[in-house]
Amino acid sequence: MPSRLLSVPTVAALLDVNRRTVYRLISTGDLPVVDLRTGPERSRVRIPADGLEEFISSRAVVPPAARRR
Repeated sequence: MPSRLLSVPTVAALLDVNRRTVYRLISTGDLPVVDLRTGPERSRVRIPADGLEEFISSRAVVPPAARRR
């Protein structure tokens, strides 16, 4: 089954950032998108939930205290 698709405002809320930041992450290729064309000059993008999870995982940082072991 295909990954669930999330809107830009939903992703912005989940990441606690504004929509412009989400569009910036899309433009740099950090977030994958599915483009749902709604007309010749309009596009509507959605972010696959799996892609968002991968993005979050790739940005996870191990706390310094855990590294000392």
